[in-house]
Amino acid sequence: MTKTAERTIDTAPATREQAKDATKEQGTGRRRRMLLVAVAGFLILGLAALVLGGNLFGPAAATEPEPTLTATQIIPLAILVVMFVVATKWPLNIGVMGLVASFGVGYFLLGMNDKEILAEFPASIVLTIIGVTYFFSMAQRNGTIDVVVQSCVRLVRGKTMVLPWVFFLLAAALTALGTFSPAAVALLAPAAIGFAYESRIHPVVMGAFIINGAHAGGFSPLSVAGVLVHNIAEENGFPISQGALFAASFAMNLILSVLTIVAFALLGRLREGSTGQHADLDTSAPIRPHGQQILTLVLIAAMLVCTLGFHMPIGFVALSAGLVLALINIKEHQTFIGGISWSTVLLVAGMITYVSLLQHVGVIDTLAEMALALGAPLLIALVLCFVIGIGSAFASSTALLTAFIPMAGPLLATSSLSASGTVAALAVAATVVDVSPFSTDGALVVANAREDDRQRVYRQLMIYAGAVVLAGPVLAWALLVPTGIM
Repeated sequence: MTKTAERTIDTAPATREQAKDATKEQGTGRRRRMLLVAVAGFLILGLAALVLGGNLFGPAAATEPEPTLTATQIIPLAILVVMFVVATKWPLNIGVMGLVASFGVGYFLLGMNDKEILAEFPASIVLTIIGVTYFFSMAQRNGTIDVVVQSCVRLVRGKTMVLPWVFFLLAAALTALGTFSPAAVALLAPAAIGFAYESRIHPVVMGAFIINGAHAGGFSPLSVAGVLVHNIAEENGFPISQGALFAASFAMNLILSVLTIVAFALLGRLREGSTGQHADLDTSAPIRPHGQQILTLVLIAAMLVCTLGFHMPIGFVALSAGLVLALINIKEHQTFIGGISWSTVLLVAGMITYVSLLQHVGVIDTLAEMALALGAPLLIALVLCFVIGIGSAFASSTALLTAFIPMAGPLLATSSLSASGTVAALAVAATVVDVSPFSTDGALVVANAREDDRQRVYRQLMIYAGAVVLAGPVLAWALLVPTGIM
């Protein structure tokens, strides 16, 4: 046999593998483009429903002129839609686009100076994000989070079907204390997915439980998302109960997790495969905190007392606790600064600043008046839940919340809908869909699957996410809006 023939035989498997990988990538890209078109279509249909709704569903004889968008309102609204589409297709921070768009619209279209453009800059929310992520980046690096996870897993004592609920509660606890949901999923996913394979639990089930748990605690009074939603609602004239928002989010994600268990059990997919790959954590010996870990746990308890008991601002409290940890670990202080979620700071600051300009020119009020022309507040709330849910499966949930919550203001002012229930429905609809593999949370689950099982997990997570995108917003709307439970 010649050397040429040998090389041909040797490289044939590699060539086939490359072709196979290329086919997979093309299929993934094709699905992503189709979903992107679907998102853009739903956004356009949502705007069309608001603009034309009065003509389609309104009374035949109108006694008052119908609200219409002016050119000054249409231009910044169109820019907002373009921003969402661009941020969905490319990995660009929509907050940066929001700040640039705020300058362009404010300076050139509205004749505003920099102080006027930044009048609604969310300083308190930015401080909260910086403080909380600063502290918890230290808690992660000094091993405190790992100690908590390992200690909780040891309590299972061989009861494998309890494991998903353990990670659900762990994720909920982390986000309730202020950790961002992607950070909580990133911390827990490696151990959780490893335990799933070891215990023969479907990895999609375990991944869904981590993500649901992260969002269950994601709207607590201490969390960034909880503070963000509460502040936006309060600034738009309809204050909501932070406790009710937290309870609604926790209950909805708990219900969704139960439905997930039931669905996979009925399909015979709850337990599968065979044991083989062991989890990363060793649970044979008790894990006890020491040194900085003990101090970190004490500081977390102190943060809870200060914020819940004395109603101190969580941003300043978290920064103070972080500074205490930094003082005893000066050498790594720069790495702690790097743990601050600057991308989220930019996202929230840019989006809120730009949405405030939309409110300044009357875009939010006009769109809300058009929606009210439909004459069916419940239908409007359902449409908002659907649009924000579908958009959040591919774009930033936080960005969509900052844009959609202000639109609920006039709706709530002229109807008997509960402010807390409606805002909670929007918040839940925007976050439960993060199981999508195109979101950060869903992508982390796929990334932690076994290499030889990753494509299957991706495909089945896609199917599961599709079901959640269709059912999640409807479930949130049905349980929280018409019932008046909140």
